[in-house]
Amino acid sequence: MEAGIPPAAPPVAPAATGQYPIRFDVDYKDKLSRLTTLLRLILVIPQIIVLYVLFIIAEICVLIAWFAIVITGKMPRGLFDLIVNVNRWSANVNAYMWLLRDEYPPFTWDPGNYPVRYEADYEEKRSRLTTLLRLILVIPQMIVLCFVILVAEILAIIAWFAILFTGRFPEGMFGFVRGALRWQFRVNGYFLLLTDRYPPFSLD
Repeated sequence: MEAGIPPAAPPVAPAATGQYPIRFDVDYKDKLSRLTTLLRLILVIPQIIVLYVLFIIAEICVLIAWFAIVITGKMPRGLFDLIVNVNRWSANVNAYMWLLRDEYPPFTWDPGNYPVRYEADYEEKRSRLTTLLRLILVIPQMIVLCFVILVAEILAIIAWFAILFTGRFPEGMFGFVRGALRWQFRVNGYFLLLTDRYPPFSLD
């Protein structure tokens, strides 16, 4: 698949009551590769380059979507699907880069090709007001998230050594890093206009 052409998005089942409309999860793997862990920052470079291009495209889509929502109260479905697809690709790469998985991410945003799940529910009606003020509303989340990600980075460094010596990512640390990424993807999704629902201050 060519990275710049979004496929027709499959129908997304509505989230269960109380569930946030943007969801991220990754399966725990009991044994990880010491060699690919050692070389992870080098191996991930091709994916980072592709993601850089994809996020430029996504940012243009977000800008167009911002005007569309402010004027019409609706998020164009095609723009929504493309932004979700880019975030799904990013979710796969982040799980690999943060050592949560050691399988190399596929160069595709199709769901089901990697043991990472990223989903977002399309909302028919959108708030013009919260969209207009999105850059302001997201500030508290960004501040708290900076501290959460800092802790996750420290744990990931410790886990890097743990994997090199034992072949395992300690489950407690894994849970926190996974939760930090879940928080990050919720905030990113809110910032990128995928939902109007304010993200919870939670790792769960």
